Amino acid sequence: MNEASLLLVLLGIALFALFSGPISRGSLTPPMTFTALGLLLSPIALGWINLGLDNAVIHAIAEITLILVLFTDAARIKLKSLWSDHDVPMRLLLIGMPLTIGLGMVLALAVMPQLLLLEALVLAVILAPTDAALGQAVVSSPKVPERIRQSLNVESGLNDGIALPALLFVISFAAGSHSGEQNTVWLNFVLLQLTLGPLVGALVGWSGSKAINMAIEKRFLTHEFCNIYLLSMTFIAYLAADLVGGNGFIAAFAAGVATGNTLKHVNEEIYEFAESEGQLLNLVIFFLFGVALLPQVWPRISGEMVVYALLSLTVIRMLPVFVSLLGKQLRWETGLFVGWFGPRGLASILFVLLVLEHAQLLNQTLVFDTVIVTVFFSIILHGLSALPGVSLYARVLKLCQRRGDDISSEQASVEAMPLRLSSTFKDMEDGS
Repeated sequence: MNEASLLLVLLGIALFALFSGPISRGSLTPPMTFTALGLLLSPIALGWINLGLDNAVIHAIAEITLILVLFTDAARIKLKSLWSDHDVPMRLLLIGMPLTIGLGMVLALAVMPQLLLLEALVLAVILAPTDAALGQAVVSSPKVPERIRQSLNVESGLNDGIALPALLFVISFAAGSHSGEQNTVWLNFVLLQLTLGPLVGALVGWSGSKAINMAIEKRFLTHEFCNIYLLSMTFIAYLAADLVGGNGFIAAFAAGVATGNTLKHVNEEIYEFAESEGQLLNLVIFFLFGVALLPQVWPRISGEMVVYALLSLTVIRMLPVFVSLLGKQLRWETGLFVGWFGPRGLASILFVLLVLEHAQLLNQTLVFDTVIVTVFFSIILHGLSALPGVSLYARVLKLCQRRGDDISSEQASVEAMPLRLSSTFKDMEDGS
């Protein structure tokens, strides 16, 4: 990316920031805006920026963003309240997510029979995590019962970190199959990647948070340097795990969990940290999605990709959600609402770039293209349907209440957990 390209990106971010209030109160979400801007400047439109998939900048930004997303998403989840209050997202994660992966793999083989079993599994895992930021109003609007919006919020905060080990497990097995050293690679992955990664991450997060607590109590640490310290901890966990043979991405997630549940004084700093550095990188990723990834796929889009993308956003998501919510006394309308608002976004983009860089799949291009098409559909469909969907769901619940139907399960109180990019959501709430 040259200076002129970087200047265009920064000008776009600056203009969006100036009008972010009015924009965020409408149906135009930040992912939609920056994907559209990227497309406009890409070779299939104005042609002002031309980036290939092998561009080192894209992969570097993607890896840095993934590290920060894993850390900050995990840090905002409180384990105590997760087990006591948030039974719905636990079901979505522990029952719905495995079913989503399994159903996604089966339908991928049915729609695209040229895929190998392992490739279909990779595709299903990449598209399993959700990104609540693509439908901002759903997790921010007070029109949606807190239990429901917090369920979607908590689910999207944890499912990328849960899906990542599964994805690394599968691509490690694929690498072993190609090299002829399947057993060695498999054993190395299990013993090192899945053990040293989380152990190192948890140790860095716990010890670093204890140090912050002590520094705050002794007034050693200033507010301005707290974010810098957290940023350092994130990458210390990643690099330390990589140095000892563990997986740095898993370590970043484990460090986030340990940090968010060990800190006593500065939880707000974590969220401010996520909203500034995290928001900037998120916008850049969606811009790169529009300017570099989507144009690569555009000429190759096929009917089978479109069919699978639509299945991924509907049946593959909704059916497991309905199964996972059985016995929770939630209305079928709630199951439909939760099932639809499982957008595929940032995590899927970052995961497919990770696969592109590290995996050796026979049909890798088809897997990559299908993920990009699915995310593109999700950006548009979930972005446009968020505000109307919230209004419709709120009207349905009011109608049920007037009829005397039981909606007590939806209205059960739960402890709130911070949203990713909460200041943006707050602006939307104030303007709704």
